[in-house]
Amino acid sequence: MPTEDTQELLLPRSRTANERLHAMIPGGAHTYAKGDDQYPENLAPVISHGRGAHVWDIDGNRYVEYGSGLRSVSLGHAHPRVTEAVRRELDRGSNFVRPSIMEVEAAERFLATVPTAEMVKFAKNGSDVTTAAVRLARAVTGRPRVAICGDHPFFSVDDWFIGTTPMSAGIPAATTELTVAFPYGDLAATEELLTRYQDEVACLILEPAGHTEPPPGYLAGLRELADRHGCVLIFDEMITGLRWSEAGAQGLYGVVPDLSTFGKALGNGFAISALAGRRDLMERGGLRHSGDRVFLLSTTHGAETHSLAAAMAVQTTYTEEGVTAQLHALGERLAAGVRDAAAVMGVGDHIVVQGRASNLVFATLDENRQPSQQYRTLFLRRLLAGGVLAPSFVVSSALDDADIDHTVDVVAQACAVYRKALDNADPTPWLAGRPVKPVFRRVT
Repeated sequence: MPTEDTQELLLPRSRTANERLHAMIPGGAHTYAKGDDQYPENLAPVISHGRGAHVWDIDGNRYVEYGSGLRSVSLGHAHPRVTEAVRRELDRGSNFVRPSIMEVEAAERFLATVPTAEMVKFAKNGSDVTTAAVRLARAVTGRPRVAICGDHPFFSVDDWFIGTTPMSAGIPAATTELTVAFPYGDLAATEELLTRYQDEVACLILEPAGHTEPPPGYLAGLRELADRHGCVLIFDEMITGLRWSEAGAQGLYGVVPDLSTFGKALGNGFAISALAGRRDLMERGGLRHSGDRVFLLSTTHGAETHSLAAAMAVQTTYTEEGVTAQLHALGERLAAGVRDAAAVMGVGDHIVVQGRASNLVFATLDENRQPSQQYRTLFLRRLLAGGVLAPSFVVSSALDDADIDHTVDVVAQACAVYRKALDNADPTPWLAGRPVKPVFRRVT
């Protein structure tokens, strides 16, 4: 039977490197979700390199990694088809004073993969394209308000969204007041919102699916509401793109938005995102229309050739190798193993695996079955000690059965400790430091 007798993980070089990071980089990382406050105290590994489903920290420890690159590395690190495509372009130059032929080829490849879109424009990160979609919706409707799905955690670093979070410092209240929220899955509440702000809402923006499947008829109902109220329907497919189907959630569920945004898995770790949608809307940011011009997207590095090559290789790999189906199969195996291990240890109601098989997360609940950062800390400590780096259970196709079996074994050991903490009604003796913290909080 698994026990808690797992050797404590020591990370002296990572601890030193984290101090160096904080001395020069606000937050010690370039994404808040990668911050060391998201990990148990003194157990935030600094990565040396990765290959496939494994990463190595600068202390020499190897981990099975989940949620790679915040869900962006879905084929595994240094995937040969992607790196070979990138390497071919590097010797040919990466950025020119005029568009490269790669921009034609990458756009054709994307629109073949996502046939529900008619035009596409590439950028470097998700915030750029979601904000461009919002700006375009405001321009074509002449309306000021943005309606976001309040049940989804993140849309953009820009003011129209961040002003709605607890980290709203520096954002004028007047900006935040123009963003309103609707609940996922509730068409009646959304219609009430659109009626309350009649002729003021430029767009509805949401992730088309998340930790739960959309209720039957929900996305089609949103499509009808948007049409009836004259607003733009935007699907944020940063996560669902490729992981739900090659064409994203819109391809899986058969509901076509006016605009959609893609990123993360699109480049397998290389920096690329995409705004796609209806020609009559997208062309408002172009040169072939007679209306007011919209400053849609203009990025110096948005069409770097090596990132476009990476995206083309990713899409080809997904299509030819059936990667989406692989992700689902791996996720189902992992979810079943974790649930069984938790049930055997008597914590099946406290460590809860949620989400689509290709995008699994876990909840850590206390003795009252309430979400707990302390119990999350305990769980993460045991996973790290067993060589599993898992802020989520989001899989990559590079995982194999041995990786998943190892993960389940480590989870079982963690569950044994979790059970003891529950029996004690206090996880503190097993934390060895401060608990992990939520990203969005008002003070440090």
